[in-house]
Amino acid sequence: MKRYRLEIIVFLSGAIEMGIELLAARILSPYVGSSNVVWTSIIGVILASMSIGYYLGGKIADKTANFNILLKILLITALITSFIPIFETLIVKSVAGNIENLIISAVICAIIVFSIPSLMLAMISPIAVKIKSEEIKEIGLSSGKISSLSTIGSIVGTFVMGFILIPHIGVSNINIGIVILLILMAILTIEKVDKGQIYAIIFVVSISMIFIILGKYVFKIANPDIVLDTDSEYSRIWVKNVQTQRATYKTLQVDTGLESYLDTNTNEMGAEYLKYYDLFEYLNKDANSSLLIGGAAYTYPMHYLKKYEDKTIDVVEIDNKMTEIAKEYFGLDTNNSRLKIYNQDGRSFFNYSKNKYDVILIDAFKGLNVPFELTTYEAMENAKKLLNNNGIVITNIISSIDGNDSDFIKYEYTTYKKVFDNVKVFKVTKSKKSEEKQNLILIGIKGKLQENKNKLNEYKKMLDTELIDFTSDKNIVTDDFAPVGN
Repeated sequence: MKRYRLEIIVFLSGAIEMGIELLAARILSPYVGSSNVVWTSIIGVILASMSIGYYLGGKIADKTANFNILLKILLITALITSFIPIFETLIVKSVAGNIENLIISAVICAIIVFSIPSLMLAMISPIAVKIKSEEIKEIGLSSGKISSLSTIGSIVGTFVMGFILIPHIGVSNINIGIVILLILMAILTIEKVDKGQIYAIIFVVSISMIFIILGKYVFKIANPDIVLDTDSEYSRIWVKNVQTQRATYKTLQVDTGLESYLDTNTNEMGAEYLKYYDLFEYLNKDANSSLLIGGAAYTYPMHYLKKYEDKTIDVVEIDNKMTEIAKEYFGLDTNNSRLKIYNQDGRSFFNYSKNKYDVILIDAFKGLNVPFELTTYEAMENAKKLLNNNGIVITNIISSIDGNDSDFIKYEYTTYKKVFDNVKVFKVTKSKKSEEKQNLILIGIKGKLQENKNKLNEYKKMLDTELIDFTSDKNIVTDDFAPVGN
């Protein structure tokens, strides 16, 4: 191993570099989200840090390039990485809460938390090239090998982190693993036993352990309402117990978005907009089968199965972890014969499913985090093919009615008008001003409206919130032109 220790260090540093990038997205997501803006900020900051690191590493290499320098770099990186959990709670949360501009907030958070580790790791490659070139006197070849190993490490780190580590061991444990790995890499650089180096390693191990333990403690103190902090292949997920003046709710949060919440006393869904999905009973009196895109904590499917004992519902939820959480924390019964769950992408289901439904409910749009592939004309055309005659699509959209934040509803309204025979828009909260972001219910009807007059009194309050005069001057959204979402 000693013969190839330089290669091992370069390979692992490349893997950790990309691992930190993916870790950054998960750590920042509950505070600033995971939109394109956030990813762009993270990638930009890390690339800028790496550029500086390559430059500084090259300058250091020209003056002195040896394993002792690498040891110092690795120990400093390990120490700083151990601070990340505390930075998350004390700095990221504060910055995100006090700076409204998402771009500025995301960039500052990324710089404070991840720029130094990225910079330090980038310094390793030029120093390694210098050490290797002094051994074999072939600068071009040694440079190519080092770059190749670092890149291969980055590829392996990306796949291992994204497909294995994040979904199965979570952000907190990965951070600990990176610190341990960096310390082991530092130990690998030792050529002769030196008391100073040993003391330095012991110091870093001790301080890192203190900060890791302190980070967990500070997080719990700052977030006493969080009962579950976990990661899936797709998201970082929090389950919280939230006390309000009205009731105590169990909530499910993904990124910054509140996906679902349940009244812990009544076991009833808490989100007002979900009640508008029941409008299908009035708008299509013959409806018996429904499809829901976006299960989250499955609060609406549970409500649906309880209220409509003669109807069926299929749920498409891409994240299997969500389904597991819904079972364990929200009381979902997956053995109900009238419920069928598909753990796959919603657009893929629209494209390839042969099923037919009377109602399609879309609950996959959460604030800024909008999967654009479910917003397009092509997506709605495929959704329409899954509908029986006189079937309806009901979609929850977070947008303002007028003003700067109204683009989303207007683009979608134009798109639905192009696809469906009848389109309606409802305003969920009467007290909201038209310039405020709010839950709006967009409904597309295939064929004729089949009103259930017997249910008029039950749904009259909701029906009265229809925006009768709603119009849009926007173009339709297509797969080629989608100015909404991520």
